[in-house]
Amino acid sequence: MANEQKTGSPEVSKRKLSSGPLSKGDKWFFRVTSISANFAFVLVALIVVFLFANAWPTLSSQGFSFLTGSNWNPDAKHPVMQLGPMLWGSLLIGFTGVLLAAPMAISAAYLIVYLLPKPAARVATTIIDLLAALPSVVIGLWGIAVFTPVAVNWAKISNQLLGWIPIFHVKDPNAAFTDSPFIAGWIVAVMIVPIITSVTREIFSQMDDGLINGALALGGSRFSVFRRVIMPTSSSGIIGGILLGLGRALGETVAILYVLQLSFKINFFSLLESRGGAVASWILARFGEASNSEFHGLMAAGLVIFLVTLAVNMLASFIVNRAQPWRKN
Repeated sequence: MANEQKTGSPEVSKRKLSSGPLSKGDKWFFRVTSISANFAFVLVALIVVFLFANAWPTLSSQGFSFLTGSNWNPDAKHPVMQLGPMLWGSLLIGFTGVLLAAPMAISAAYLIVYLLPKPAARVATTIIDLLAALPSVVIGLWGIAVFTPVAVNWAKISNQLLGWIPIFHVKDPNAAFTDSPFIAGWIVAVMIVPIITSVTREIFSQMDDGLINGALALGGSRFSVFRRVIMPTSSSGIIGGILLGLGRALGETVAILYVLQLSFKINFFSLLESRGGAVASWILARFGEASNSEFHGLMAAGLVIFLVTLAVNMLASFIVNRAQPWRKN
């Protein structure tokens, strides 16, 4: 009442955002954006339904051996389609790519955020983002024409110096060291560096400058501050970015097909052997000439890699959101 007497007008109560839009334009905008946002979930659900409907004949006939077996013969009297070597190969290449890409991405993000002047940082960010925009086929062609000869020399040196370690051991002393998971892992690493760098750069840029400057003022070196302050604080977000990169690596198709010899002789850990597997690449290699029974098997393979990639990406998004609470505000 006193407030009304002083101002000469009634006090206007604040409207909570939770009450929703009031004007006609805001209501229509709210409806359109809500439908657009929910359409993504509907689209994912429809993809799962489509894949499951076409994969069910194979899943019902093959059972759990579809994931664990190592035989693919869709033209037999009783078709056998088992995805084990391809599924394991996707995981092997994906984790190899992540192990190679994570140090490069974290270093690039640290360089951009903390060391480079702002103009140089903008240029570096643009270059890394452009790398993410390159089509897979271009990176695959670069991999087979340019990178493979370099990687073969690296593989030979690794085998000579570290051949006593199982992952660098090769049974054939005259091996060519081409078409291996080692090369495929490097190609995948090149493709996921921009993803991990982008997330890590975002995490680093949101850190408290006073915390870092205080650690430096207390006599800490840049390396000790990075190891004891920056990394422990941002580790959750970086892990989320790495998992996003892993999800991208698991679904890679064309680039891996160019640099890897697909084989149903399972390759557990021999990175330098000229054989391996990748589910998405196997689907691409076989889809054009697939019979009706093999078509359903390839749909089942697509369903498996889709669900694995979806689960990895959902886990990564959860971790990144937990590491960036300001996104909720």
